[in-house]
Amino acid sequence: MSDLKTRIAAGRGDVPADLVLRGGQILDLVTGDLLAGDVAIQGDTIVGTLEEYAAARVLDMSGMILVPGFIDTHLHIESSLVTPFEFDRCVTPKGVTTAICDPHEIANVIGAEGVRYFQSASRETLMDIRVQIPSCVPSTHMETAGAQLDAAEIAQLMGHPSGIGLAEFMNYPGVIHRDAAALDKLSLFAGGHVDGHCPLLAGKDLNAYIAAGIRTEHEATSPEEALEKLRKGMRVLIREGSVSKDLRALQPLLNERTAPYLCLCTDDRNPLDIAEEGHLDYMIRTLIALGTPPLAAYRAATLSAAEAFGLKDRGMIAPGKRADIVAVRSLDACDVQHVIAGGQVVNEAAFAARQSIQPVGRNSVRAPGLRPEDFRTRDNRVATDVIGIREGQILTDHLQEDIPIEDGDKRPDIARDLIRIAVVERHGKNGNIATGFVRGFNLEAGAIASTVCHDHHNIACVGADYADMALAANRLSDIEGGFVVARDGRVLAELALPIAGLMSDAPFEQVRDDLIALRKAAKSLGVTLAEPFLQLAFLALPVIPALKITDRGLVDVTRFEIIP
Repeated sequence: MSDLKTRIAAGRGDVPADLVLRGGQILDLVTGDLLAGDVAIQGDTIVGTLEEYAAARVLDMSGMILVPGFIDTHLHIESSLVTPFEFDRCVTPKGVTTAICDPHEIANVIGAEGVRYFQSASRETLMDIRVQIPSCVPSTHMETAGAQLDAAEIAQLMGHPSGIGLAEFMNYPGVIHRDAAALDKLSLFAGGHVDGHCPLLAGKDLNAYIAAGIRTEHEATSPEEALEKLRKGMRVLIREGSVSKDLRALQPLLNERTAPYLCLCTDDRNPLDIAEEGHLDYMIRTLIALGTPPLAAYRAATLSAAEAFGLKDRGMIAPGKRADIVAVRSLDACDVQHVIAGGQVVNEAAFAARQSIQPVGRNSVRAPGLRPEDFRTRDNRVATDVIGIREGQILTDHLQEDIPIEDGDKRPDIARDLIRIAVVERHGKNGNIATGFVRGFNLEAGAIASTVCHDHHNIACVGADYADMALAANRLSDIEGGFVVARDGRVLAELALPIAGLMSDAPFEQVRDDLIALRKAAKSLGVTLAEPFLQLAFLALPVIPALKITDRGLVDVTRFEIIP
C-alpha cells in the first residue's frame, strides 16, 4: 500500500520521483507523434509523462527520442551459447528489456531442472526474462533426448512469476490428430497463452491447430503463409535469427495497419551475430531501411508484442507502465544510447550488482567412444536420400541422388557436395549412431561436430573424412560439449559449452571471439555457409520439413516418420 501511495504521489508531483528523464522526445505509439515533457519514474514504474517533475536523480536526454523497451517474443537463450546472466549483459544494452524465452533446449538435456534454472535466473537479471514452459520435450518420438516432460511434470513447473504460458507446440501432428499426450498438455493451459510452431501448415489442418487455442506463430517463411495465419487470428512473429532469416520475406506485410498483429523475435541468435549486427535493434533499422514505416516497426517491437502476450504493464511510455525505456538519437538508425530496464539504468555497475546462481547440467556428454568405421553408411541401395540445405532457413529439401557402394560403404563425394552427416546419442541412453548425406556445406576436407543439435542435443557431425569425424566427436566428450572443427588428425578450433553441452560459463566476449576462430576454421575446410554451426544443429530437428536426421535415422518430416 505504501508503494502504491508513493507512486500516486510522485505521479501527482506531491513528492519527488526517484528518476526523471528530461529533454528527450517521447514516441507516442498510438499516433506516431513525438511528444515533449519529462518522464518520471518511481521504483520500476513510470508515474508521469508530458509534464515537469522533480526527482532525486535527473538524466539529460536532450537530442534523444525515447521509445519503449524492446520485447523479443520468442527465443531460446541457450542458442546464444551463454548463460542467462551473460545474455542479459550482451543484449539488454541493445534495448531488449523483455525476453520471452522457451528453455526447451536445456530441458531436452536435463529436464525440469533446466527450466527451474531459468526461472531462478529470471529473478536476478536486469531484463525481464519471461520463462515459458516447454511443451514438447522431446519434440517427437523419433529421437532420443536426455529427458522428457509429460503433462504432470509441466503442471509442477506452472505458477512461477516469470511464466506466461506454454511454449511453442512443435508436435503439430499430435494436435491435429488429437494425440492424448498433446491434449493433456494443452488442457493445462486452456484459456491461457500457448505459443505455436507449425511450419507450412495450411487449410483445415491449420484451422484445427488454431482451434486448439494456439495463438502465436514464428515459423512463417513467406508472405502467403504469414497472411493465412494472420487472417485466421494468429499473431505472427517475424523472425531473424542466426540461421532462420525471415525478415526480408515478411517485411512487405508490416505496415501501420497490420502492426498490431505482427511482432519481432530472434529465436536463435549467437553472440557473434549480435556483435556484428545487433539484436532487435538490427531488425528495427533493417525493416525501416526496407521501407517499413518507423511507427509500424517500433509498434511490432514493443506495444504489439506486449499485447500479444498479455503483458499489459509494458509496451508504451505512459503512467502505470513498467519503466522499460530506450533512448535513440534516430528512429531510422535505432542507435541505442541509453537503456532503462525496470527503472534501473543499464550499465556495468547495475550488472555487477546482480546476484548470480550456480549453473546446472555439467558432465552431460555421455557419448560412446567413436571410431572412424562408425561413420560408414550401412545401406545396400544406390538410390540415396540427401538432406538439401537452404541457407538462411531451417527448412530443408528432400533430395535424391545415386551414390555408388564401394567396399560396403557409400563414401562422401566432394565433387558433388555430398558429405557424410551423423547423429550420435550422447545422453548415455542407447549409444545410437545414424548416418546419412547432406548437400550445402561445400565442405572439402575435415569435419565439424557439435552438441548443439536441436532439440534432442545429441552429437551432430559432418565431414569428408571419417577419422576427422571421430576426432571431432570424441573431443566433445573431453570438453563437456560445444563445437569442434578438425582436419588431418588435429583440432583446428573449438568452443567448450559445459553447461548441458549448450552454454559456456565464460563471458560473452570470449564466446564471440571463439566463434570468430571457429568460423575461420570452418571456412578453411571449404565451408561456404555463413553460420555452419547452427545450420548443422537444425538438420536434426524432426519437426521442420522436409528431410532431417536424428540418432534413429533419417526422418521424412512430411510423412512424420523415420525412413526405413
